[in-house]
Amino acid sequence: MSERILGIETSCDETGVAIYDSERGLLAERLFSQIALHKVYGGVIPELASRDHVAKLLPLIDEVLNDANLRLSDLTAISFTEGPGLVGALMVGAATAKSLGLALNIPVMGIHHMEGHLLAPLLEDNPPNFPFVALLVSGGHTQLILAKALGEYELLGDTLDDAAGEAFDKTAKILSLPYPGGPEIAKLAQSGNPDRFVFPLPMINRPGCDFSFSGLKTFTATLVNSFEKLTEQDRADVAAGFEMAVAKTLSKKCERALKQTGCSQLVIAGGVSANLRLRDVLSVMVDKQQASLFYARPSLCTDNGAMIAFAGFLRRKIMSEKPPLAIQVKPRWPMNLLSNQT
Repeated sequence: MSERILGIETSCDETGVAIYDSERGLLAERLFSQIALHKVYGGVIPELASRDHVAKLLPLIDEVLNDANLRLSDLTAISFTEGPGLVGALMVGAATAKSLGLALNIPVMGIHHMEGHLLAPLLEDNPPNFPFVALLVSGGHTQLILAKALGEYELLGDTLDDAAGEAFDKTAKILSLPYPGGPEIAKLAQSGNPDRFVFPLPMINRPGCDFSFSGLKTFTATLVNSFEKLTEQDRADVAAGFEMAVAKTLSKKCERALKQTGCSQLVIAGGVSANLRLRDVLSVMVDKQQASLFYARPSLCTDNGAMIAFAGFLRRKIMSEKPPLAIQVKPRWPMNLLSNQT
């Protein structure tokens, strides 16, 4: 009998729902982004995010069931994002998943948000095999992980301050670009010269795989303030230089992690992994290292229900017992505290 897992993602500002079938793969997925809701404020407002998840989640579940031509009773398990994330937003997904699980008498699994991102490239036609090095890079996280097996993760490097995605958003504000900043900087950088200004590459001369991006953001602010009048070409060149500096810094640390672990596979995941300049820089690096680069399709790089449904399917295979129905979330949840048991 095939497994049909409903995945629910509500960690921040996107409501994602999907159904994964153990025999047929991804059956249906829906995503509602709250960008328009938060754009006027220049960032995510947690209370508004929670309320919007409440309004959108059940209709999205109905839509994916219709798309997959299934009924609620056809589901065999439910997975939801248990953390990390905004506590109110996480509670919406947790309460919905646990209530449905209780009504249907099926297992409900809490999934680590970043593990979902890490596993998303395994949904592609040519997936990596364990072990591999994973660069998890998003608005809230910049980490290098040695993924030895499902649930067996070793933290190789972490950000000491701003995550890369957070640095993109703050730099976008410096350049008077709208929220969310990452895609806007990438768009502006297309017409810029990344070599016009010499941007620092933070912490590449220090041993280890940790990151720091706050200094790069400060350098950008100082550079922008040095202009009497910033032209559109100046802004494009600054955006291109900043984007390249982030990509080169991430690439250098990934190269170090590959050498340190002896792995020949690099996975990049999370929202920033959709950045084309980052992918280009990493492609050149892995070629030189005779390694391989893996990443998910753009729609699976941002927060989505498909990665949570798929992670739930993988977790179902190693479950030893039916998880408790107590509603709980983990706004802070280090990946190295995960286990290979649910």
